[in-house]
Amino acid sequence: MPFTLVRECAHFLRLVIRFSKNVQMSNLTRGTLRDSLSVALTVGAYGTAFGAAGVAGGFSVLQTCLFSLLTFSGASQFAAVGVMASGGVAASAIATAALLGTRNALYGIQMSPLLRVRGVRRIVAAQITIDESTGVALSQASRGIRAMREGFWLTGTGVFIFWNLFTLLGALGAKALGNPASYGLDAAVPAAFLGLIWPRLQTNFLRMVAVVSMAFALLITPWLPAGVPIIATTIVAVALGWNAR
Repeated sequence: MPFTLVRECAHFLRLVIRFSKNVQMSNLTRGTLRDSLSVALTVGAYGTAFGAAGVAGGFSVLQTCLFSLLTFSGASQFAAVGVMASGGVAASAIATAALLGTRNALYGIQMSPLLRVRGVRRIVAAQITIDESTGVALSQASRGIRAMREGFWLTGTGVFIFWNLFTLLGALGAKALGNPASYGLDAAVPAAFLGLIWPRLQTNFLRMVAVVSMAFALLITPWLPAGVPIIATTIVAVALGWNAR
């Protein structure tokens, strides 16, 4: 089964690379190539944690790998697995993941005028429009429009390849260990999610919002179904953000 998944993943990756090559690309500058590959490998390797977390949360290796292949949104994936692992219903997991994934829609609005892709290439671009591909693309502004496009396609495709590869490795490793809880892998979801969130808390205000939201979630957890407290914390974040304006 894993080999079938790898074969299907490889087929999809060939499509991604083929369509990315159809976009106007200039000779790669060392800076753009370095930035893209360093981000792609670093972030992609984190897929190992999700692979282990997925299996620890009760998902099969195939389900975990398909989650990465089709959803491809780290924070949303960790959140959904966390909700399901804690006994939450699918509706709560989907709602939580969707809330975290709304930022990708905003990235799409921002990147669309830059990429100017149509048809199937637009679908491929949408799949790899994530924090990292958008961030690297925008960071190449001083090098010109073509460098921004190269940064987007290289980073997005690279993260997609490495994230799915390491998800498979993490899932197979966790399965080989037997009972994940006996090795502490049941703590992988909250630990990995914290690792994703922490670097983004760059100001005192954001740290304060995170602490207040966490306290609110802990306060209401005993009275609400699993997954609902996470969704409810968005009310706190929106309220604090609105007052800050």
